[in-house]
Order: sequence, then structure tokens, then C-alpha cells
Amino acid sequence: MTNIVFITGATAGIGWATALLFAQQGWDIIATGRRKERLDELCKQIQSQYPTIKILPLVLDVRSNEQVQKTIANLPQNWQHIRVLVNNAGLAAGLNTIENADTNDWDTMIDTNIKGLLYVTRAVVPLMIEHKTQGHIVNLSSIAGKEVYLRGNVYCATKHAVEALTKSTRIDLLPYGIKVTGISPGAVETEFSIVRYKGDEEKAKQMYTGYTPLNANDIADTIWYAVSRPKHVNIGDITITCNAQANVYYWDKNQQN
Repeated sequence: MTNIVFITGATAGIGWATALLFAQQGWDIIATGRRKERLDELCKQIQSQYPTIKILPLVLDVRSNEQVQKTIANLPQNWQHIRVLVNNAGLAAGLNTIENADTNDWDTMIDTNIKGLLYVTRAVVPLMIEHKTQGHIVNLSSIAGKEVYLRGNVYCATKHAVEALTKSTRIDLLPYGIKVTGISPGAVETEFSIVRYKGDEEKAKQMYTGYTPLNANDIADTIWYAVSRPKHVNIGDITITCNAQANVYYWDKNQQN
């Protein structure tokens, strides 16, 4: 039976790159995201480059538990044998100290980064168990889940939650042989900073000035590495940064490589 990967947040960045890489490796793709036009573009690209690969695009907002449960419960039978779930949907909104923050930003981050991950995992795991797919869950965390930084408050808190959920989910699913991996990137040049700065592309660009950050393909490669290990190997946690970044505070921003 063909391997199937379910990817949230597949309309850009890491999710998009991951879909392309898994398609290259011969996997069929369930690609989810909120932007239908971007999902359509992804489908066209995969069908053009990998014509034998099947892709099921699903317009889905992970913040809605009702929508998540309904969408996954109504998957066609031949799409229910999900082997890998990549919980990639996530974002940072705003960059303020806690007393000046917009609480709507807090809700957006908590609803997406924590509750969205939980909703999708809760809906997909029973399919992995039912169909005995030797499942694997990959949760995209962040270096912000390892450390905290000024004005990172709630974003850091959500990623610390992802770290805890990854560890506890691994324990919960141990009897089923389902693997669980957390991947914690440092600076990755995607739409992340544009979203954080509410569309201010100039501010977003400044975040990556003076050094070479990670890119979406670097993280997709890391996801594939974790997923492609032998059956008896589970990689629990990977922290990955560009060479110019030691942690959230220490950088060499005069390093182009």
C-alpha cells in the first residue's frame, strides 16, 4: 500500500517544502491549509513534477475542532491509511512585552500552535491505530520551545507546550508502536516573520540580514531524515539552527555562508 503523509500548514514554507520532498520520495500527500489558491498551486506543482503521486488538498483551519474532526472523519477510505502526520501549522503574532501585547495575538497563537496541533493529532491517531500503519507524528516546535527571549512570551509558551505534548504523546502512544518526533528550528526564512510583523516585509527582511538563515528545504530534509529511520529507531528531538546562530541570544550576524 502507498505511504500517505498528512501535512498541516502546507500552503507555504516548511509545509510546502515537506509536501514536495515526500512526493519526490514516492509518498501520496494530504495537504491542508487555509488558502485554497495556494493548495491548488501545490497540487499543480506536484502533479507536474511527480505525475504518479496522488495529492488530496483539504482547505482546513486547524483552530476549529469541529472542522478538523468533520474533515478527517470524512476522509475517503483509501486516504485513511495515514502513516505520517506532520503538525506544521503554527505562527508567531506580534512581538511585544507582555503588558503591551494584543490579547487577540495570544488567542491566535494558542489556538493554532497548541489547540490546532491537539485537534489534528486527536483526529488522526485513531486512524493510525485502526489501520496499523506504524504511524509517526512529527511536531514542529521551535528553539523558542527550549529557551525564552524578550517579547517572545506567549509564542515561547506555546512552543514549550508543544515540547511537553511531544514527550507525553510519545509515552501515550508507546503501546501502539507509533513514533513521535519533535523538531525545533532556529531562524528559518519563510513567511514566519512577515506574519509576526503583520505583513511588514521590510521588518521581516531585517530579521535575516547579515547571515544565511535556514530555509524551508533544510527543515523538510530534517523531517524526512527522522521519518526514514529504520522501524526500531525513534528520534525524539532535533534542534536545528543555521551556523550563525548558537541559541536565541548568541548570533554572528556578519556571517554569510
